[in-house]
Amino acid sequence: MAIHTSRRNFLQTTGAFAAAYAMGTFPGLAHAAREKELNIYCWEGYNSDDVLDPFRREFDATVRAEGLTSDPDAVNRLRAGETKIWDLINVNNPWAREMMWPEGLILDLPRDRFEPFFEQMMPAFHPPYSWAMDKTGEHLLGVTQRFGPFNFVVNTDKISRSMAEDQGFKLFLDPAMKDRYGVLTYDNWNIYHMCVAADVHPFKVHTPEEISAFSDMARQIFNGAKILTDDLVAMNLALINGEIDAYFTGGTYTASPARYDGYSNVRGITPASGPMDGKGGIVWIELTSVVNNPQVSPLAEEFLAYIQRPDVSKNVAFAEGTYNPVTQMGSADVLGAFDSDELDAIQWDTLEEEMARSADYDINPDYAEMYEHYSAAKREREA
Repeated sequence: MAIHTSRRNFLQTTGAFAAAYAMGTFPGLAHAAREKELNIYCWEGYNSDDVLDPFRREFDATVRAEGLTSDPDAVNRLRAGETKIWDLINVNNPWAREMMWPEGLILDLPRDRFEPFFEQMMPAFHPPYSWAMDKTGEHLLGVTQRFGPFNFVVNTDKISRSMAEDQGFKLFLDPAMKDRYGVLTYDNWNIYHMCVAADVHPFKVHTPEEISAFSDMARQIFNGAKILTDDLVAMNLALINGEIDAYFTGGTYTASPARYDGYSNVRGITPASGPMDGKGGIVWIELTSVVNNPQVSPLAEEFLAYIQRPDVSKNVAFAEGTYNPVTQMGSADVLGAFDSDELDAIQWDTLEEEMARSADYDINPDYAEMYEHYSAAKREREA
């Protein structure tokens, strides 16, 4: 199966160029004209040559991209001075509004130019879209594109979609599931999902009792798992080969490569209900913003407009490795670029209802404390 490793765990490109940039060791860097230069720090996909090469040719530009593996780590790099390196940063939805904008790490966009793009997106993203705006509702902080529900994955030949949706994460607590599931070890997502499994809202301040419930759940989930890996390829293969029947933490993003290869029994599941004001699933939404670089490239805004084009939107959605819906599919021109197999790969048939059952990805105010409990449970399982 031609499946690549995870965008949330491995770099697509090296960070070496960023270090060289910071040290001024690129030939001619100190005197380079930024008008023809663009540096992008992003989740995998935007650093694909299918996305970047046409832009390079059209704008006669030197475009460098580095793949990131963690939203908070990326924000910390900007805090540490890499605003002097990057022109664009692509992270999940809460970090712009909650962290980067208040700290002066990103610039706002001209609303008259970019809000018309939002008007062409799927209805849930029409302007003013809250995650793209600052808390005053005055400043546009970036543009949305990829998104998707992210909860867990089952082999529907073994576990029906309806049963999985009804049971939600409680599925993994059934004694019959012991050694019949894997844990895809995306730490921050595991923590959020273990909260949901423990009937704890992950995006609120937690009581000591809720922290304790989370800790107990982390141990239970890890101790019942047959496989622990951060490799979505290995996890999908184990599901297809019958080694496991489900895996904890996954969704459209991780299931899509297997589905596109013809394994439609690999399906991302969004629980029907849960502790997040009745919602049982979580959806991530990416936002791409202009970095507050003292010499920001004028190509930054041009790139944000470029990725709205129908052909480029399709390339972003189906960049090598994993496949995702894009907000631009609200446009008939973009939606029409996808064939039936591609729509099936990203579970387009149930996307609207899955979104309705999902809370937006957000920041866990007790993440550091929960991470300590999570890490202890993981070490105990691996011992």
